[in-house]
Amino acid sequence: MARSSDEKRNKGGRKKKKEAPPKSRGLTAGRLASASPPKYVEALLESIEDDGGVVLGVYKDPLGGNWQALAGLPIDRVEPTPFQRDLSEAHTKKLADAIDKLDRFLDPVIAVRTDEGVYWTPNGYHRLEAVKRLGGRSIVALVVPEHEVAYRILVLNTEKAHNLRERALEVSRLAEGLATIDDRPEREFATEFEEPSLITLGFCYGERGRFAGGAYHNVIKRVDKFLGAKLSNALEKRRGRAEELLELDQEVSARVKELKEIGFESPYLKAYVVARINPLRYKRKVALTYDETMEKMLGSARRFDAKKVKADQVAGASGPSDE
Repeated sequence: MARSSDEKRNKGGRKKKKEAPPKSRGLTAGRLASASPPKYVEALLESIEDDGGVVLGVYKDPLGGNWQALAGLPIDRVEPTPFQRDLSEAHTKKLADAIDKLDRFLDPVIAVRTDEGVYWTPNGYHRLEAVKRLGGRSIVALVVPEHEVAYRILVLNTEKAHNLRERALEVSRLAEGLATIDDRPEREFATEFEEPSLITLGFCYGERGRFAGGAYHNVIKRVDKFLGAKLSNALEKRRGRAEELLELDQEVSARVKELKEIGFESPYLKAYVVARINPLRYKRKVALTYDETMEKMLGSARRFDAKKVKADQVAGASGPSDE
């Protein structure tokens, strides 16, 4: 029997999200600025003026009806959130060149005001740096009243695609920052962290910058779950998991070295070894815990015999190339 249109699946096997009927959600254009802002928004507008900025407009967003302000801010008041990914020099230069040639800044950054009068931007770090390098005195921002928006980095940041290393480092830094101010159970931060394996991988990248996280990501994201412990305690457990994963990586790297010494040459040697020791490789349903999976993989890595590997097996290997 053919599936109905809303039951069709995409190539990944997941159900496609049903599209909303046209013009069925949000506010009409005439309602975006038709009401008076509540007191907490008025207080934000006053703070912007006190900080040397100027309010260019205040309105509700068209989809969720949330209040936000369009403002011009002194550029030295605006900073990236302290847990963001590292700045990309190439991307910053490209943006600066484009803005300079156009002689216009058309894409406001998103900002959240802190109690200290600093405006954190969870989305706009590269644009901010580009304008600074061009000598700009001010920058236009969409200022959001709700502080928690500053912690939705992965959801908001669309100006440059994250690779795995950037995502993982950003999430682990965010988790460490949140643990000092909001020590709820880790599983309550699922939206902010996107997936639990990113925290573990982030700690690995923090310890070893050239860690080949892509080789292990597909394995651990199947068994790594958000923890019920308070965030500070959960992070201690994740640091322990990161140490185990780095130990496993040392063993895998040793096997890769043995394969190279025998004469194998391929950019996928690490992916090949990981695939061979992956206990979930042919299992659709996961019955193992994270700890059980790591224990099995570490044991298999230590027993791996490079001399038994055949050339055609490596030739057919694929996956993330060795980082």
